[in-house]
Amino acid sequence: MKKLFLAAIAYFVMGLNIGVAQTTGKVYDNLTLTSKILKSDRKYAIYLPPDYENSDRSYPVLYLLHGSGDDQTGWVQFGEVMNITDKAIAEGTSTPMIIVMPDANTGRKGYFNDIKGDWNYEDFFFKELIPYIEKQYRTKTDKRSRAIAGLSMGGGGTFVYALHHPEMFSSACPLSAYVGPFNLEDTKRMMLRNNTDLTDSTVTNYFNRYSVLPLVNNMPDEQKKAVRWYIDCGDDDFLYEGNALVHIAMRKKDIPHEYRVRNGGHTWTYWRASLPKVLNFVTDAFHQY
Repeated sequence: MKKLFLAAIAYFVMGLNIGVAQTTGKVYDNLTLTSKILKSDRKYAIYLPPDYENSDRSYPVLYLLHGSGDDQTGWVQFGEVMNITDKAIAEGTSTPMIIVMPDANTGRKGYFNDIKGDWNYEDFFFKELIPYIEKQYRTKTDKRSRAIAGLSMGGGGTFVYALHHPEMFSSACPLSAYVGPFNLEDTKRMMLRNNTDLTDSTVTNYFNRYSVLPLVNNMPDEQKKAVRWYIDCGDDDFLYEGNALVHIAMRKKDIPHEYRVRNGGHTWTYWRASLPKVLNFVTDAFHQY
């Protein structure tokens, strides 16, 4: 009788452990892939949803970009991506998804191709990182099942990547985004100060390609509804003006988008509160809203 009782307890505890395992995702934050474009090994972090290891299904993917001064561990350590995403999945406000967090702060900082053409991070992202993730993990590979989001410098990367490649993402969620210089004169003043060998035409082309306002203003009509936009910036954020100008430009161009301003500044407290809204927003597209 005593053995039966102990066996029952063991099975009960085992069941509890299995239940915990099934409701908790996993994060790996020090993974690498080799980049021929950047001539280096590039780090990335990844969140795998709770049922990833116990299923054969494929998952939608959110590419989540960090800000200046952080690396691929930023959203893991400070953004609490695992706890927040696990909770959202458990509550049904987010579908299970894979979240990829690449490092853009080693070698050089930023998500764009360098103006001199010798550090092409954007090329790496689309030609090497995305294909690698879609080969290495069980991901869905259609546009509807791919989304992008990021904060500050990563918010700028989110804007630019989705504007450059609207065929790649169903949703884009820039948070407290750096949108680049507002005008060409500021761009020339900033870039020609330390790069006297650059020509005016080179700087002009770079401004038109990597500043958000000219990209929005020059968006073709047929692309206005190609990407679902969720723009979020705190009312005390030092980048508030740029986000507001992009919102106004989108309104004038009749580009559908969600624009949110909440109480807060350029802080992880703000972005942790943003992440559940981002997960819910991209889920709508993943589920064919």
